[in-house]
Parts: sequence; structure tokens; C-alpha cells
Amino acid sequence: MDIEQAHNLSLEEMDKQSFLHPYTALKPHLENGPNIIKSGSGVRLTNAAGKSYIDGMAGLWCVNIGWGHREVVDAITEQAENLAYYHSFFSMGTEAPIRLADRILRLVPGNMSKVFFGNSGSDANDTNVKLVHYYNNLRGKPEKKKIISRKRAYHGVTVASASLTGLPSIHTAFDLPLPTVLHTETPHHWRNAKPGMSERDFSKWCAQKLEEMILAEGPETVAAFIAEPVMGAGGVIIPPEGYFPEIQKVLRKYDMLMIADEVITGFGRTGNWFGSETYDIEPDIITIAKGLTSGYVPMSGSIISDEIWQVIKEGAPGVAYFAHGYTYSAHPVAAAAAMANIDIMERLDLPAKCAAVGSYFQRRLREVAADHPLVGEVRGEALLAAVELVKDKETKESFDPALLVGPTLSKYTIEEGLIIRALPLSDAVSFSPPLVITEAEVDEALALFKRALDRVTDELVKDGTWTPK
Repeated sequence: MDIEQAHNLSLEEMDKQSFLHPYTALKPHLENGPNIIKSGSGVRLTNAAGKSYIDGMAGLWCVNIGWGHREVVDAITEQAENLAYYHSFFSMGTEAPIRLADRILRLVPGNMSKVFFGNSGSDANDTNVKLVHYYNNLRGKPEKKKIISRKRAYHGVTVASASLTGLPSIHTAFDLPLPTVLHTETPHHWRNAKPGMSERDFSKWCAQKLEEMILAEGPETVAAFIAEPVMGAGGVIIPPEGYFPEIQKVLRKYDMLMIADEVITGFGRTGNWFGSETYDIEPDIITIAKGLTSGYVPMSGSIISDEIWQVIKEGAPGVAYFAHGYTYSAHPVAAAAAMANIDIMERLDLPAKCAAVGSYFQRRLREVAADHPLVGEVRGEALLAAVELVKDKETKESFDPALLVGPTLSKYTIEEGLIIRALPLSDAVSFSPPLVITEAEVDEALALFKRALDRVTDELVKDGTWTPK
């Protein structure tokens, strides 16, 4: 395409000609075109055509403080004007990431010692895999390398982090997962527990299945367990009562590290600063991203315990340095954005606000959806939730995936003016609004959701696809 042709294209056509979208059905995209977002303020977005939305997903689970905070923009601008970039290799450093690392260590639970900064949750979990390998090599346990994740987990899309992810669509056609990654049971009590099994008994069963896997593989080969405090893209699955304490008993028994992937749950999403606090997790490594900067600038981090630090600080024999890092590790502009973001979160006490408004949101979501004939389960914690649609409420029978019931609900909700997300592996849709959402905005959002839910219901009945029971 020549320059003159490109200049005559609309932005939508230019998108189709030039831009490969992530996580997008490519052929339908070429027909229907992009929805181009132009601006945002608070919990609301406006697209290029002037249509307004309540963003029920905070971008991709990340814009915790909402859009339009001048304080963050000013911090980014000031840092860029003073020093737009310098690296952190070879003992070099800049002020903002140094102060940020110190601040994070004062916020996180447990005996955490150092923060390694990256650019995304995916590369942070990639870093974590390398740290686990490095740690055990330096401990004289080179065979102890396998990492156990969970079916339906989401940990990223690099080769290593996509292997940790437990979603078949991430593996299909990419030759994944790596052979050193295993996947144990999904802790979804509503879907996976045997009839009459309590949450505590189900948690013990999950821990038992984990232990059986470790023994089958050989404990001397298994190094770590990675888990989101709340499983996000895999279904917003809340851990059943006692789950993580039961899991951690097994990990301690077999000298395994606990990696808490707090990319979604970190920075207030569950009503505490970190989901590890909410669910009694004692991590050795914590993954952070998303809410760290509220998405204003890309940044992630791997936080390691003092126990790991004491081992890796000795270094690898014959290597003069810690041989891992990215060009943009500890980027000063990203760190400045994160510092301003945390300032806002602390000033507004957003974790506590999230807990309070989240309680209202959870109650109202259940009032709107729980008894609906199309809804099998409403689940969530604070400002994180999912609604799962089923063909039969009593048997929990799912719809034929080809019907695209969940994606259709998401589509209709967006048409009504509320952005939510259809999740893979079930007809579930998720909610993760900015933590600054008000009760009035919750009510407005759920009214839009109810309209879309009724549209899907009416369409299924009209088509003869489904009959309410």
C-alpha cells in the first residue's frame, strides 16, 4: 500500500490493513471492524463514534484507580522530562524504581526481600520460572525443576507463562505446554465437588490430588506451585474454604515454593492490598503487574522472599553477574506512574473502599442474576465477579459451546453500554470494574447487564434453543 492510499483509509480500515490484534477472532474482526476507544474518565469510556460505556472490566482487570487521574499523568510527564529512560544493568539505577521497590516491600505480606521489575505479568511469570530453576541449581538440586499450575489457570502468554496457563486455547497450535509444567485440579467447588462434599472437604481433596501428582512425578523433581489467589480469565473462581492452607501443607512437606500470581488480585482488588492476605497465602514469590500502575504505563514485578534471596545472592559459579534482565526493567517512567498510582490508592484508601462497595456489588449482582433461569452460579469477591450461564440450573448442564451464549451476552452488554468479558471454557462473563466505582454506578451497570441478559434469554427461547425450567 502506498502512502496516498493509506492517507485515504478510515481509522477502522487502517486497523484492518495493518494491526494484528491480540486475543481476537481475526476473520470476524475483518468483517465487523474495531471498536476504537478514544477517551476515559473515572469508570467511563467513550469510543470514536461518541458512544459511552461503563467499563465493567477496568481495561483488562487493571485500571484500578479509573481513568483521567492528572496526578499520574503529571508524574509521568515530570519523569520523562527529567530522565525518560535509563537501564538498571551493571549496578546502574534511577531514583523512582528504587523508591518503588522499597514501597512495595512495605505493602506486601510475608518475609519478602527484593523486587525484580519487568514489563508485563507474562514476562514476570517467565522470570519466576527462571528464578525457580536458578534457585534450585544453586541449592544443588538441578533435577528439581517442574512447576505445578492448575487447569483453567491464567499466567500469561510467553512460552513459559503460557505453559503455566491451563487453558487449552493457549496451548493449541503453539506446541505447548513445556514438559516441565503440570496442571492439577481446578478448585471450583460448584462445578467440580462431588455431591454433598463441603468446601473444606473439597479443599482437602484438591490438596490430595496435588500430593498424588507430586508423588507420581517424584518429589525430588517438583520445585514449585503457582496459583492466582482468585482464578481470573479461567472463570473468576474463588478458592473454597481452607484451600490455600491445605495446599501449603503439601508444599512444605515436599520442599516446594509457593508462587502467588497477584497480577489481577494485587493492589486492592479483593478488598486487601493483596489477595494473599484475603486467602491466607504465604508466598515465596509474588507476581505483580496490572494494578501496580493501573495500566497507565506497562510494568510488572517479581517479588522474592528473603529465603530465596539468601540463596541467589551468592550467584552461579563462574558467572560474575545475575544473568537475567530486560532492556526496560525498572523503567523510571513506569516507576513514577506506579508511585503516583499508589499515592492515589493510599489517599483514597481504595482497598477498603473496594471491600465496602464490593460488598454492595456482590449483593446487588446476586439480586439481579442469581435467580435468573439462565444463571447457574454467581461468584466473586469484592469487585471481582463472574456469572455463569447454564442450560439447566439443577443439573448444571452447559450449553453447546457452538451457541456462543456467553460471548453473545458480552456482545449485547456492550451494545447496552457496559463492557464485560466472556470467559473461555464455560459460558461465564466477568466483572472487574475500577475500584473507584460508586454504588450508583454499580446500580446503573447492573441495570444494563440485566437488559442484555434478558435479550439473550428471549433470543434463546424464540429460536427454540432453550426452554426455561
